Amino acid sequence: MQNSSPRHPFQGGAGVGRDRIAPIPALALVLTGISAMTLGGCGMSSLTSGLGGGMFGSSSGSQVSTVSEDQLLDAAKSSDSSATGSTNVGEVEAGCPRLRIAPHDNYITFYEQGHIGDAMSVTQRGEITKTARECQIEPGRVVVKYGFSGRVLLGPKGQAGALTLPVAVIVNDSKRDRVATDTMKVDVNIGADKPISYFSAVHTISFPVPEGSRPGEFELVIGFDSRASGSG
Repeated sequence: MQNSSPRHPFQGGAGVGRDRIAPIPALALVLTGISAMTLGGCGMSSLTSGLGGGMFGSSSGSQVSTVSEDQLLDAAKSSDSSATGSTNVGEVEAGCPRLRIAPHDNYITFYEQGHIGDAMSVTQRGEITKTARECQIEPGRVVVKYGFSGRVLLGPKGQAGALTLPVAVIVNDSKRDRVATDTMKVDVNIGADKPISYFSAVHTISFPVPEGSRPGEFELVIGFDSRASGSG
């Protein structure tokens, strides 16, 4: 099992670039099959995510209204399929910058050493499924308290133990130019008897708002560092 601390995952431009194709359908089948066999009678709603289509189901527009790790964690564990996956919080709070999950970096897959891309060599797959944010607007500056949560699924080669997920947030202005970046490590403890583990985190980021601009014109984009060692 390989992992690494986060580097700047969003090189150039405003988006979150992943210069590789999405995991093949076989990977989705492997992960879904393992979870289903282990969970037995659990409903499929607990296996849906914000990936959008495919074996894992589709994302809804649900959101967490309070920015706390406990509530975000509860939301990630929710078995309500209508409350699974928040890819865009939207205009919940007037004048607050938007927060969205990067469309191609909302997941990260780890492989056994030397077997990146092999669906049967997957150790873990992490997914960000929930987000929330609240703002404090000051003259010439905005402070955003944001949170996210998600889950980690064990793959065919997965083992119990600690896993560190590299996560980053970028702030773009109305011209899609980057104005701020925040990186972090999220630790997840994976139990031997649990094919799915959950995580949540809350951070704060602040950035200047130039004269003539409005806080609501800015956007926060959150995602995994897709170039972490051992991931693909």
